[in-house]
Amino acid sequence: MASKSSKPVVLVLGVTGQVGSLIADKLQSDKSISLRVTSRKKEQLADLKAKYGDSVYLDLNDPRTFAQALQGVDRLFLLTGYSVDMLVQSKAIVDAAKNAKVKHIVHLGVFTPKPDCYDAHFAWHQMIEVYIKESQIPYTFLHPNCFLQNFTGFYGMAKNGKVTFYINNKKAGWIALEDVGEAAAKVLVDGPEKHQGKDYWFSTESLSIQEIAKTFSEVLGKKFTADARSPGEFLQEISKKYKTIDPYFVGVADMFQQIADGRMDYIGDVRDDLPKLIGRKGMSVKEWAKLHKEELLKLAA
Repeated sequence: MASKSSKPVVLVLGVTGQVGSLIADKLQSDKSISLRVTSRKKEQLADLKAKYGDSVYLDLNDPRTFAQALQGVDRLFLLTGYSVDMLVQSKAIVDAAKNAKVKHIVHLGVFTPKPDCYDAHFAWHQMIEVYIKESQIPYTFLHPNCFLQNFTGFYGMAKNGKVTFYINNKKAGWIALEDVGEAAAKVLVDGPEKHQGKDYWFSTESLSIQEIAKTFSEVLGKKFTADARSPGEFLQEISKKYKTIDPYFVGVADMFQQIADGRMDYIGDVRDDLPKLIGRKGMSVKEWAKLHKEELLKLAA
């Protein structure tokens, strides 16, 4: 373990993805902590070490890799992949964190302001949080609403002059990953003394897909049209990418259905705890589109 006089060691998972890289980029210049990052691809470790200072091998599908990666770690940023495997992965790493005497877990969850949530992948996050609490490791839970990066990233919902979402014409709350990353980095630097037992909610602006299309058109100077699809069309689209559909994506489809039929109306709520953490409100959709103008224009071409 790190001694009491040394800087706390912060382990960040997922730095080769969008959220993890944003957090690590924020943390790498902070002299009050010692940053460690992970990868499940050994060939990436040298480059990650050159960039961030310390990198270790950790494969969420192999708990045997956890103990060495967690050795001396004080604070852990935990996020999960798009798979039902998130359940066993999270349980296993929480168990390993307890054995390693980790002092703080910061978990990236979902927007669940009401406990009676019955969409599968939202409920899985709730169960993971209950297990973290049961571990008695000090914790902080982050609850972002819909990521604006869904338009440019994995789901690719902005392309060919269209912006697509699968809740018909309902509104959803939106958050920029840049803001989530900055908030998470702040919590990891401050540690459990300031943030133990806290839940933070990130939903900056509530807009329908028609309002998103209008905003993108105004900012980019190119016409975007709204492609308001039904929840059932989501799995049809995902099946074009994957031969086998993970239960996680079945849960996402069910989430869209529950938003559309009103059971998860709270997804349209605005709830922004960023001023408590970083002293400002979250980015508006207009501000985010300006920041990602070149990327969005490439996707629109």
